[in-house]
Amino acid sequence: MHTPGSTSSAVRRSTYGNAPGDAFDLSIPVEAPVAIETNGIAYAVMMATPLALEDFVTGFLMAEGLALAGEVGEVAVHATDEAEWGSGYVARVNLPPERLGPILERARRRVGDSSCGICGIEGVEAALRPLLPLARTSEASPQAIRRGLDAMREGQVLGKRTRATHAAAFCSEAGEVLALREDVGRHNALDKLVGALARAAIDPAHGFIVMTSRCSYELVEKTVRAGCPLLVTISAPTDLAVRRAQAAGLRLAVVAREDSMLMVDPGKRFVEG
Repeated sequence: MHTPGSTSSAVRRSTYGNAPGDAFDLSIPVEAPVAIETNGIAYAVMMATPLALEDFVTGFLMAEGLALAGEVGEVAVHATDEAEWGSGYVARVNLPPERLGPILERARRRVGDSSCGICGIEGVEAALRPLLPLARTSEASPQAIRRGLDAMREGQVLGKRTRATHAAAFCSEAGEVLALREDVGRHNALDKLVGALARAAIDPAHGFIVMTSRCSYELVEKTVRAGCPLLVTISAPTDLAVRRAQAAGLRLAVVAREDSMLMVDPGKRFVEG
């Protein structure tokens, strides 16, 4: 029996010897192209796990700066016909007319995109556009962060099944997981989470996000644009992630494990090595 978003492949275990090992079915996550159309305009094609695609499209458009939470209309998702390599998906959504200018301009330059969240952007200035400072700081305690980490691990249904997906969870300041989304791409998982919060009218300012990934600058920017004051990741940050987080007032907890985590000082300037 497959977990939604997963399939299976026949494999054989090898211990690097000549004798053949045991054969079994390995659960693997589904990865499929998702074409996003806004107001009938083809905007991007993303590779994603086809779960919670309405949340994904909403969060993606918000992260791209193309719409606010209340401006994203109903997302209609349609599977394409089965082809040699499987099915794809088309997600269609309407935005207010005043949002069409940037969409038309950027669609003219962008044929497609990938889960990295930066492919197709022209110039450093466009990639590092200014971030508005966060309105509030997080009051989550270290104990709450630990509870959130534990709860996220328990909630990773697809991750437990496949051991090949990322998760993004939003927790209350007490550490209770209020929403969790999974995907083969860490950026996609965060977009799905932000979209889910927007669609459920949950304010990200009163909680924190936990992710099963390194802390890249794209994740920092998506978190800040969502209005969440604390990002927790299980691996280390990049220097640009730290710089951008400090500029926006985003608290970072990194290398978060069962026994410890590292809190990045929000007031200390990053020192180049």
